[in-house]
Amino acid sequence: MSENFDTYLERIAVGLPFTIWATVGGIALTVVLAFAAGIAMLSRWRLVRAVARIYVEGFRGSSEVVQLFFFAVAVPIFLGVRLGATAQSLLLVGIVVLGLNHGAYGAEIVRGAISSVPQTQVEGAIALNFTEPQRLWRVILPQAVVEMLPSFNNLFIQLLKATAILSFIAVPEIFKKADELRAVPTFARELGLIYAMELVLYLLLAVAITIVMRILERLAARRVGREPQRRRSRLSMTVGA
Repeated sequence: MSENFDTYLERIAVGLPFTIWATVGGIALTVVLAFAAGIAMLSRWRLVRAVARIYVEGFRGSSEVVQLFFFAVAVPIFLGVRLGATAQSLLLVGIVVLGLNHGAYGAEIVRGAISSVPQTQVEGAIALNFTEPQRLWRVILPQAVVEMLPSFNNLFIQLLKATAILSFIAVPEIFKKADELRAVPTFARELGLIYAMELVLYLLLAVAITIVMRILERLAARRVGREPQRRRSRLSMTVGA
């Protein structure tokens, strides 16, 4: 083990709060946009469906890196404003881009989950004289959320890994802080260890997201009277076979 292990970890950990804030902020915006666009794509009004579809296809079909520079460089020029070069202002831009991009992918998750709710459930709500908003919030969404959560878990982990692109606009997240060590001759000799530490940090954050999402899956399943899905390992499946 390198004698400089603590030094490397300390320098990389400086960027950890920025990575966490980018991830949490991006997830929050992703959820809002995913539900808004996903529900809009199922609207009875054609214009609403068209606007939602343009948003989804526009952000899914273009490069996330280009989107980042568009919002960080081009948009301030178009609006005639000066974007501060502080880490906080650049982080905010990064959160917006992460949320917009992954919200587009999340919208398809929401749309698909809502469409998967059995029509008999909707018909039963109509028979009970539920209004359309009541059918959505009290019958359809509680069941659809159970189906969404595993896919959202994967999407949020993808978002976490995408925070590394914020280094392109000088946000000092963990990838940026690790990459800065390449310019230091004494550190450049042990880049393998430095990047391995960075990989472990991303892994630990991904595990934390998965744990939270597993808990939410169980709570959502119990709310609609389902048994939490049991995930068997390949070994147990093989033995059972």
